[in-house]
Amino acid sequence: METPYEIEEIFPDVAAGSARPARRPAGNTAQGLATTLVADYTVRTRAWLPAASLVALLGDCGVSNGAARTAASRLTRRGVLESRRDGRNSYCRLTGAAADELSAGGAWIARFGATVPAWDGRWTLIAFSFPEADNTYRRAFRGRLRWLGFAPLYDGVWISPDTLNPTVREGLAAVTLGTMSVFRSDHVDLATATNRNPIEAWDVAAIARTYETFIRRWRPVLTRVRGGRIAGAAAVKARTEIMDTYRLIPSLDPQLPIELMPADWPRAKAREIFVEIYDGLADRAQEHVRVVVSRFAGRPGAGLRAHTVAEMAAAVADAPRGQLSSTTPA
Repeated sequence: METPYEIEEIFPDVAAGSARPARRPAGNTAQGLATTLVADYTVRTRAWLPAASLVALLGDCGVSNGAARTAASRLTRRGVLESRRDGRNSYCRLTGAAADELSAGGAWIARFGATVPAWDGRWTLIAFSFPEADNTYRRAFRGRLRWLGFAPLYDGVWISPDTLNPTVREGLAAVTLGTMSVFRSDHVDLATATNRNPIEAWDVAAIARTYETFIRRWRPVLTRVRGGRIAGAAAVKARTEIMDTYRLIPSLDPQLPIELMPADWPRAKAREIFVEIYDGLADRAQEHVRVVVSRFAGRPGAGLRAHTVAEMAAAVADAPRGQLSSTTPA
């Protein structure tokens, strides 16, 4: 199956084939919201949902009925959802592969920013070359590197401050086309006008603006959550949207070494706001989801349970950095 989420949401350049980061489209996509919504309440149980209830819940998030049905259909074709019929009613749920990948991704998102990882000052470099005829494979490989926390220093040279963990090794071992070399290296700073620092592979200023936008958008909501003023459909909408927005940040800023970031880097503040809103709305959002599902299923929604950030973090014993999927390029 394809990844539950699409890397083009975060890095449109992957689809276009460019190695330079481009701005992602503003707002949450219908497929992203649908995946997030289903995962938030069923990722551990893979409970079946009446298709009409998913459309209704997406409607609470501002998605039209037509767009919701289209999103569910496309997610089914991509292997994220599976469907069945029971008489005149249709049901859907996460596939096993999607549930596994979303659990791993959720663990990484939940742990992101919780601690400040130590950095040894070295970089992992991947230099690669594919035949010009294999442009589709090249794009897929670049997308895979993005998920793994790498960024393009140059077109065929991608870097990460992380060590070569087992997940990266496994993904690279599956590559069967072209050629590739992997290094773990120090950077030598040359006093020349053409010198480029490895951290420039990431647009740090753009990442900072993403954090600022996130904090500015959600800080007022946090005040309302603390006051108990969000419930019902509004709780589901806010909880789904903040997760669907925050999940993009670990790919943009894969816990880049804090010593290389500007002063007062807002990673910890963004996480604090996310955790308090996401956890603070869990019970009220769960109640509304169960009510909506029972309205279409004719019985209480079994297996529907909102998880906390701490429960997400504990879902996978060792979720790899930057990894929201284990699919290798094909």
